Amino acid sequence: MPRAIVDITPAGQRPDEDPSLAVRNNGGLEPSSAPAPAGRREALLLLSFGGPEGHEDVMPFLENVTRGRGIPRERLEEVAEHYHHFGGVSPINDQNKALLAALEGQLRAAGVDLPVYWGNRNWAPYVEDVWQQMAGDGIQHAYVLATSAYASFSGCRQYHEDIARARAAMTGDAGAAGGPTAEKLPHYFDAEGFVRANADALAAALAELPEGLRDGARLVATAHSIPDSMAAVAGPEGHAYELELQAAARQVVDLVAHGRDFDLVWQSRSGPPSVPWLEPDVNDHLKALARAGERAVVLFPVGFVSDHLEVIWDLDNEAKETAEELGLAFARAATAGTHPDFVRSLVGLLAERRAGGEPRLGTNCPASCCFVPPRPPRPTA
Repeated sequence: MPRAIVDITPAGQRPDEDPSLAVRNNGGLEPSSAPAPAGRREALLLLSFGGPEGHEDVMPFLENVTRGRGIPRERLEEVAEHYHHFGGVSPINDQNKALLAALEGQLRAAGVDLPVYWGNRNWAPYVEDVWQQMAGDGIQHAYVLATSAYASFSGCRQYHEDIARARAAMTGDAGAAGGPTAEKLPHYFDAEGFVRANADALAAALAELPEGLRDGARLVATAHSIPDSMAAVAGPEGHAYELELQAAARQVVDLVAHGRDFDLVWQSRSGPPSVPWLEPDVNDHLKALARAGERAVVLFPVGFVSDHLEVIWDLDNEAKETAEELGLAFARAATAGTHPDFVRSLVGLLAERRAGGEPRLGTNCPASCCFVPPRPPRPTA
């Protein structure tokens, strides 16, 4: 199932020039600081990465994910084996369904009558198809909750692009996009419920270690590595991805053990060795900790919102194996998942936007925010 290819940049406009994606997706208007118009038919869209549902889906899914990036076939086959290890089914699908149900339950509990949809970038249900469905259901405006809490091209801007692609697919024209208007909810790395969910998970992971090792265990936050060039342009002033992760990890640790030291490291690198990515890699860092005499480590993947494949493979398999080989006692904290406080915070973000809260970063992003120029085409001879 290939992803639809639609040009999302109107004729005569560069991707990093005004009007921004946020403005275009909102029908040509700046995201408003006024309450939602009375009577407007609205919905919440959970927008995620997507994942295969069986062995036969794995390679087409990975081809969707890597289209245009020049990833060698051998690397795709290597990653495919990770999915095949789990029956070809990505855990992210059931996790998104669980989050969807939790959001619907929290909305009902809050007395909010709002339909909730789910769409993906790289696999069914594709966001383009869901946009058609929302339009057919009479939805006029969608609030988009991305399953990423942070700034960066892949964590924020690309979700704005997903919305633009879905709207352009309605008409085949980026300059006259159709279907519901939309706004993405802001970054939520510092949302109280997200921090609390991660702190509860960190405390539980620490409790798994032998009592004599808990106080001295090294706390290590992990997040998906990205190319240095992408990190440099994250956010309006650059490097927002690392700064937001540092801030989130600091808040998480302070709820568990105020002022305790922690490290921020990276995982799941996928690019060629010739391209610099954020370092250190989690496995390299574990080796450095062992050399320094550390006896125990707790990883807390604050860069992710659910225990999807890259978390359970890269940490529960590879990092755990590295720690065991080094003689390090090891525990891994859960992600926020469907922690009740996290779900309440997400519904709070929605309520803030509907009530006319000031549009924050993630909702009202500048045109050039997180823009990564396309790579020049490779020489053919």
